[in-house]
Amino acid sequence: MVPKSFNLGGNGMSFVISPSTDFSEAFPGPFLGLFNASNIGLSSDHILAVELDIIQNFGFNDVNGSHVGIDVNTVISYESATATYFSDEEGRNKSLELTSGNRIQPLLSTAIDLSQILLDTMYVGFTAATGTVASDHYVLAWSFNRSGKAEKVDISKLPSLPPAPSPPRKENQKAELMIIVLVVAVAGLLTTVVGAVCIVRKKKYEEVYEDWEREYGPHRFSYKTLYKATKGFKDKELIGKGGFGKVYGGVLPSSNERIAVKRVSHDSKQGMKEFVTEIVSLGRLRHRNLVQLHGYCRRKGELLLVYDYVPNGRLDKILHSDMRPNLNWVQRFRILREVASGLLYLHEEWEQVVLHRDIKPGNILLDADLNGKLGDFGLARLYDHGSNPQTTKVVGTIGYMAPELLRTGKATTSTDVFAFGVFILELACGRRPMEQDGWIVDCVKRGAILDASDPRLEGSYEQANEDDSEIHTLTQQLGLP
Repeated sequence: MVPKSFNLGGNGMSFVISPSTDFSEAFPGPFLGLFNASNIGLSSDHILAVELDIIQNFGFNDVNGSHVGIDVNTVISYESATATYFSDEEGRNKSLELTSGNRIQPLLSTAIDLSQILLDTMYVGFTAATGTVASDHYVLAWSFNRSGKAEKVDISKLPSLPPAPSPPRKENQKAELMIIVLVVAVAGLLTTVVGAVCIVRKKKYEEVYEDWEREYGPHRFSYKTLYKATKGFKDKELIGKGGFGKVYGGVLPSSNERIAVKRVSHDSKQGMKEFVTEIVSLGRLRHRNLVQLHGYCRRKGELLLVYDYVPNGRLDKILHSDMRPNLNWVQRFRILREVASGLLYLHEEWEQVVLHRDIKPGNILLDADLNGKLGDFGLARLYDHGSNPQTTKVVGTIGYMAPELLRTGKATTSTDVFAFGVFILELACGRRPMEQDGWIVDCVKRGAILDASDPRLEGSYEQANEDDSEIHTLTQQLGLP
């Protein structure tokens, strides 16, 4: 690095590994041509850089004005140290001045996990940035290896540097020095302002992140990503709400994938690690009749769960609306079959037993073809096949909870099946559990069970007779007479 004058230059350079070669919006100066105020510090940047920095910026925690740093998605270095070289004569590292204008090879080594940084395709190169105070930057040689140790650079074969600039005239030194001091002061002020802006922005998107969560990296969404996807969790993006939180529709900015984000209040001090472990495990469930859970985000006392977006929304909104024609019996029977299939997968076919603990029409979503998908696993719990569930906390929705659950507090596959049975009645009669009371029992006693059917079905019970092959097949699959 060759400063333009007085051994004072700016700002430095970096070796960088990046998913893109587009740095057109990056800031110069202390940002080294890598970032700007809006994208610095984002895990979605996937940028690894080794900086050679010749300006000490206190806002970026620089150790001094001549240092080497390893940066991950920000210019606040993951690891940094004073620039040094190894002296063969003395057998030790010696400090060096990056702005000396001499050929240099600084040393810095640290172990870092690249699995969360590097993508399948990355670009390798260099960036440099100067402010009003400028320097020339030269890469005389470089050695890089994608796997294993890079080949050593033969110092004796390095080309010579261009001639150094002539020293300034003495009469101009004082005025130039004053200008430089003023520029440095202004640059320092701008760095402080930009740093303050970054801190404010970071506070806005501040999350709870603990060391044990690093193993769940692919399942953790940044709050900023979800905030942008839902347009700031605006009310116009609200697609549902219930006793456990609100659900917002959104579009992931990186992939344009439609998602649903549920915001759930949770005590982050009690059992959060176990809770997140189960959420991540549930993200591995794969069944056509389950809404896919993609991951989570934690922010203060709030947990955000990210699901597939299902276009026709919650079943209860359609089932209990005044729309005509409503779902006919064939459609309702098919939804029963699909939810039953998903529940069988959870209880018997996956590697662990999954208790849903809140089966009801409000947690069943309909896709574009009105196929039923069981969703909302915010209350789900897992245990190994052949063992007993340990949960003793009563959760669920009144009207769908089995009597033994209320008595013992112990959820089992049987309590899930009880809730599914209530759901069958609700789908058949079109009434919520609290509205059914003893009315269905009375219809049974009178021998007039069809009087309990939803009047909006308009005879579709009779239309779906034994000659209807689809209904007959569905009946057999459900084990009904």
